[in-house]
Amino acid sequence: MAMYNDPYLKIFTLNSNPELAQEICKHVGVDLGETSVKRFSDGEVQVNIEESIRGCDVYLVQSTSEPANEHLMELLIMIDACKRASAKTINVVIPYYGYARQDRKARSREPITSKLIANLLENAGATRILTLDLHASQIQGFFDIPVDQLLGTPLFASYFKEKKLEDVVIVSPDHGGVVRARQMADRLEAPIAIIDKRRPRPNVAEVMNIVGDIEGKTAIIVDDIIDTAGTLQLAADALVEQGAERVFASCTHPVLSGPAISRIEESKLEELIVTDTISLPKQKQIPQITQLSVGPLMADAIIRVHEQTSVSSLFN
Repeated sequence: MAMYNDPYLKIFTLNSNPELAQEICKHVGVDLGETSVKRFSDGEVQVNIEESIRGCDVYLVQSTSEPANEHLMELLIMIDACKRASAKTINVVIPYYGYARQDRKARSREPITSKLIANLLENAGATRILTLDLHASQIQGFFDIPVDQLLGTPLFASYFKEKKLEDVVIVSPDHGGVVRARQMADRLEAPIAIIDKRRPRPNVAEVMNIVGDIEGKTAIIVDDIIDTAGTLQLAADALVEQGAERVFASCTHPVLSGPAISRIEESKLEELIVTDTISLPKQKQIPQITQLSVGPLMADAIIRVHEQTSVSSLFN
């Protein structure tokens, strides 16, 4: 691989997504930093950085995916280790920012976990956050350090363009995702539709009516996180019942917990396109799921941050 000739750029990974970190390093042109993450016998995390990082710009790659608390503690401890080892900057690359769904007080006496995580990362010593498709863009404002948010939409849009699908309509699975759906619709020059759903309690979805014309069309459901896939399954089935010819879906972060895989297999969904912000174990790699790598995108962003050029121009 072509080497990136700056000895002060260091990339480290923890346990959430080592394959993605390797991919990022390959595209940047640096070797993955030497580090070991072990457990004491009582389960406490022990992190050791095996090389000097004094005066370096350090990039730590870690998604706060399941087990979220383990991965979060690894990250906080690693940030602390970097700070105490005199790193010049500590840039935290969080492909999937967990705990993001609690981003406001929807009911009384509720926590705002995405703000809490922001506080923890900053207090540990992070100097910059690099992430992809935050669940809510206001989370950027929970930090007092720079946050670069990368977009998954261009990746999905070019994948769908290559498929040359006919009569496409972009579908937002709820009102909150309309902006995301609009971004995809603009790139594919397609109209949008919205699924009006009510959610009686957490992780239980109830699909209502579809706003927009889907009759005889190829529907692409656009979402950022798919967790138990209840909404996705109901949405795909409702679209077909109400006249859609084919149904695809894209989602940046494949959380895919609990019954998600069996729901996808049983649904009317032809293909679900996801990214590798969350590592998918073998049992979740089913034929219906296509995984695209965000490694090249994250690598480009790291180089731009390091060389102090524009990150947003990646998406123009």
